[in-house]
Amino acid sequence: MMELSKEDKFLRHAPCYNCGSKDNLAIYTSHSYCFGCKIYIKHDGQVLDQPPIPKKEFKDMITTGINEALPKRKINSETCKIFNYETGIYNGKRCHISNYYDNKYNRVAQHLRFPDKSFIWLGDTDKICLFGQNLWRDGGKMIVICEGELDAMSVSQMNNNKYPVVSVPSGAASAKKYIKRELEWLSKFEKIVLFFDNDEAGNSASIECSNILPVKKVRIVKAQGKDANQLLVDGKGHKITEAVWEAKAFTPQGIIEGSETKDLLLREDYIETFPYCWNGLNKKLGGIRLGEINLLTGGTGTGKSQVCREIAYHLINQKIKVGYIALEESVKRSLQGLVSISLNKLIHIPEIKKKTSKEEIIKSWEQVKDYVCFYDHFGSSSSEDLMNRIRYMVKALDCKVIFLDHISIVISEVTSSENSDERRLIDNTMSSLRKLVEELKCGIFIVSHLKRPEGKISHEQGLQVSLAHLRGSHSLATIPNQIISFERNQQSETENNILTVRVLKNRFSGDTGVASTLIYNKDTGRLSEGDFDE
Repeated sequence: MMELSKEDKFLRHAPCYNCGSKDNLAIYTSHSYCFGCKIYIKHDGQVLDQPPIPKKEFKDMITTGINEALPKRKINSETCKIFNYETGIYNGKRCHISNYYDNKYNRVAQHLRFPDKSFIWLGDTDKICLFGQNLWRDGGKMIVICEGELDAMSVSQMNNNKYPVVSVPSGAASAKKYIKRELEWLSKFEKIVLFFDNDEAGNSASIECSNILPVKKVRIVKAQGKDANQLLVDGKGHKITEAVWEAKAFTPQGIIEGSETKDLLLREDYIETFPYCWNGLNKKLGGIRLGEINLLTGGTGTGKSQVCREIAYHLINQKIKVGYIALEESVKRSLQGLVSISLNKLIHIPEIKKKTSKEEIIKSWEQVKDYVCFYDHFGSSSSEDLMNRIRYMVKALDCKVIFLDHISIVISEVTSSENSDERRLIDNTMSSLRKLVEELKCGIFIVSHLKRPEGKISHEQGLQVSLAHLRGSHSLATIPNQIISFERNQQSETENNILTVRVLKNRFSGDTGVASTLIYNKDTGRLSEGDFDE
């Protein structure tokens, strides 16, 4: 193993590629060393299993430091003396010295800060408590935790050094680690105030640390300025005291006291709703609501894609813009399907298209063109790509309702590998869609296939569909707001054009069961609602 030389100078701190810490990697003139994962890297790129043996001088603490005022920081000598915060010389350079103690009140380490804002540790950092912890007895009315030593002394000084104030040793990045270590000691205080820097890192650390501390004791400071010491330097020391005493109680995200819910109960929430094209579904489901997921399912060849087109065209006809993502057919075929509904003619069939004038087709196209957009992708698409396309359709193109036909093909490319987990991928995709729909406040229709049932009768023979028949993942049954199945006996000689529409799940009203019957017209390609007496 190697030894560090006195000429090997500290340059800066940096993130560690090995353990992911933000500033534990210390870069010297000839090597780098991470104080987190203990990895040693020579500047030629060689990684050693063992770090170099530091010379004794590196670990020896400074004994010649003095307690004196810090004029630039507006911290007086009395405060520095109380916290044993010193100034001194290390390797010929002037530095600030933060003395750290263990839980037996022994000084075990020093945090050295240099004018160029670099810092190093001397001593044994494995045993350190919070900075200033040695000054206070176990428990009390209130303790303030800061992000840095200077901030802690600033807060203490503004309170005449009478109230417990401590600091985490290495800033926001390590706050959770050290607070967790001293959790037992901190829990003895009636109130725990977190006074971290007013930046993204400080705000994140406040939430992280609050989640591991006793919830009812935690208060979070929302102070003006960068940090406590900056307020003191700017002549706004009174703001420090105000911030501490006005700190707000921490409430874990998502938790609401029952006493705060009256307005929530009485508030009239407007949810934009559009009618289905069939009365039976409107009666059962109360229409299509934005912010909800509707899952359509049925056996192969049942007519799920045509159902999507009928609902989409119905919305388009109301001048409601839709996004149409059909991953098993081309954009041309999807467009033909929508225009065919307008024409009541199956123009994707060449013989029928020949009998239809170009003027008729253009006229029907004119009716739909401004209220639909497509995703030009045939076959599988990654879940992330899909989310981005949907977000663009809604945010940039003002689509209100999205149609996704179908969910299984979204992950088909990924699941082609032997090691893929189809259930997990569908779970992740459905969860992402749930979050996306709530974020965008759009409606979405998702087509899902069924697994092959046990027994002699198949879904293609009109077998009644249940939630247990959904293929791929339990999330397909749990995440959607509504689930609608379509049943058709394709082998029937007399009724192979009749679809039974069944509501399997209805989170809106709970009303499930058969909603209506749809009759497929083989000449027009349309689905019309037949008589149904519940």
